[in-house]
Amino acid sequence: MLAVVRLILLGFFVVLSGVFGLLFCLARPFHPNNTPIFAHLYGSMHRLLGVKLEIRVPDGLTEGGPYVYIANHQNTYDIFTLSRAMPPRSVSIGKKSLKWIPFFGQLYWLAGNILIDRKNTGRARGTIDQAAQAIKERQISVLLFPEGTRSYGRGLLPFKTGAFRTALQANVPIVPICVSNLHGRIKLNRWNNGKVLIEMLPPIKVSDYSADNVRALVAHCHQQMQLKISALDHELAEQANR
Repeated sequence: MLAVVRLILLGFFVVLSGVFGLLFCLARPFHPNNTPIFAHLYGSMHRLLGVKLEIRVPDGLTEGGPYVYIANHQNTYDIFTLSRAMPPRSVSIGKKSLKWIPFFGQLYWLAGNILIDRKNTGRARGTIDQAAQAIKERQISVLLFPEGTRSYGRGLLPFKTGAFRTALQANVPIVPICVSNLHGRIKLNRWNNGKVLIEMLPPIKVSDYSADNVRALVAHCHQQMQLKISALDHELAEQANR
């Protein structure tokens, strides 16, 4: 019964926030803070799911930038957890098909997020140019999921290079955002679904890398995120055993 109530309330939320968001974004389409505003609104729904969030941000991080943020992508619940940590003046890059999702998709587009066609390699490469240009000209940050798909409990998947090539082309640091394991942790029929830890790592400079050794940058970021996610999961396990 609890699961049904939660799903109904989430459905109402998506519709109402979509309608309000569309009206809001029509008044200031593609504004750099549209996405953070509505990402935080969606992220506030973690309470409805019975989840506690703890978000850790290095001192002075949000005063700097712009950055290319990279985050691990686990499942659908990311939209109600990770989105709460969306930094200011940031947009995300998502697949083009998102814009056809009623209410949410149109809001996602008008909020200023960048849509890509994954099936078209040429356009995907063009998106790197587009994102890098937006970073430099509009002084905004972008958030990408370098795994390219949801992991669904398979751990941190191998990274694609698009996010890293974007950072290199725009010459901005990379900031990993690490989210503790969500797989199997949220049960809609359970009141208390525990805590989720989200931690941003210090910026990783890209000046020591080039397009020719982008794989080394990818490997470094993957290792840093894997170690931190493991540490977050270990921390939560220790808290649960106290």
